[in-house]
Amino acid sequence: MLGASLNKVFDYFKSRWQSAWNYSLWALLIFPLSPLVGAVTIGFVSLITWLKQSRKISRRPLNWGFALLSVLLIVSAGFADDKTAAFLGLFNLLPFFLLFVAHSALIQTFTQLRQMAWVLVIGSMPLVIIGLGQLFLGWSLNLEILWVVLNWIIVPGGNPPGRIASVFLHANTFAAYLVIVFTIGLGLWLENYQQLRFKRRQCGLGVSPSRATAVKQSFPPHLPHLPHLPSTDAINRVSSHSPLPLLFLTVAMITNFIALIFTNSRNGWAIAIFACLAYALYQGWRILVGGVAAIVSSVLLAAFAPSPVAQIFRQYVPAFFWARLNDDMYPDRPIALMRKTQWQFAWSLAQEHPWTGWGLRSFSTFYKAQMHTRLGHPHNLFLMLSAETGFPSTLLFFGLLAWILITGVQLLRKSKYINKEDRLIFFSYLLAFGEWVLLNTVDVTIFDFRLNAFSWLILAAICGVIHRYNELDKLASHPN
Repeated sequence: MLGASLNKVFDYFKSRWQSAWNYSLWALLIFPLSPLVGAVTIGFVSLITWLKQSRKISRRPLNWGFALLSVLLIVSAGFADDKTAAFLGLFNLLPFFLLFVAHSALIQTFTQLRQMAWVLVIGSMPLVIIGLGQLFLGWSLNLEILWVVLNWIIVPGGNPPGRIASVFLHANTFAAYLVIVFTIGLGLWLENYQQLRFKRRQCGLGVSPSRATAVKQSFPPHLPHLPHLPSTDAINRVSSHSPLPLLFLTVAMITNFIALIFTNSRNGWAIAIFACLAYALYQGWRILVGGVAAIVSSVLLAAFAPSPVAQIFRQYVPAFFWARLNDDMYPDRPIALMRKTQWQFAWSLAQEHPWTGWGLRSFSTFYKAQMHTRLGHPHNLFLMLSAETGFPSTLLFFGLLAWILITGVQLLRKSKYINKEDRLIFFSYLLAFGEWVLLNTVDVTIFDFRLNAFSWLILAAICGVIHRYNELDKLASHPN
């Protein structure tokens, strides 16, 4: 009874929202190359979803939290010294709250998570090619069509010089984009690799997909998924699986990782290694964990160990890595450009106005007046929001994000409706979300329109699946 009801609900959802979701996928594909076209399309999809799903959206407590946060941010802007700058700063947050709320109602299935992951990986390839050409072939382009419809500024040699940036304004921003795409793409790669292995094992044992399906269907429908038997949908996917998707993903992951290396971003390197370790631990690959740990330890010792020990490791570790980590590559940095200085200044501002902050986009003005250096942000989103919007709104904001992450991890561990294959793609999204949080402890990503939109769409995808499967668990617990 429950299974039949759920199938009807899913069929209704699929027929009603498939077209809106397709538009959203096209927008996601276009977004990196044309932010305006992508933004207009995603905005249109969000508006339609709001109009059609308003009751569902209004009933979710998490959305009430974001509504309260929006009010607090507007109040903070009203108390700012520079109200114009503060209200303009709201556009880096409030529209993305609306996008998040709408797409968390639109995205509800693991199939959508896979489609979104494929679009992200495919869309990254032109950017990586442009970036590699920029760095190694000296590509230069200043293309502007109808102002913002298509606006590419490609600086030969990268920005800063020697660091790949592609169509992004800075190498660190491109690194943040690449590490998120690399993480989600790695989840897709692992899924396709496991499917291909399963197919070969089937052939080796002489078990046809139809026979495996028949065995699966011989069990009563009310039994949970058995760990040693894949779902019928998984078997159907495997039966038509070819090595071409895996080949493409392999090439994409290698090129993305190469581009990430040449962004010369310490944050990007560290988080990519963190992602590899997380996948290895999740899959139980202890040898890989040990190998990665040994490589990382060697690089860290080459960078930070006492001189006699460091010299031993520097014979084997390229200076490109250890000199970047310990700043030997960029000696005599001004104190004002060091993160520690920026964080201390932001914290002092937050302590002076703890309730409403100084107003969004105010940090740059105060920092320039005090340190005589122009800096857009303090390279930490938590400290920036504390200084500019006050502690209450900052705590609420990160409380909402923490609730999503914790609830997602609980769903991954406990829900009986998620099979092993689906757990992997969901884990990759949770991992990308965790990386976004880590990135924003050492940088601020909300000022890049594309990266901000991708981050909120990933968060919406996680939330949509959480809501759907929590409802299934509640329905199963109280079938009447």
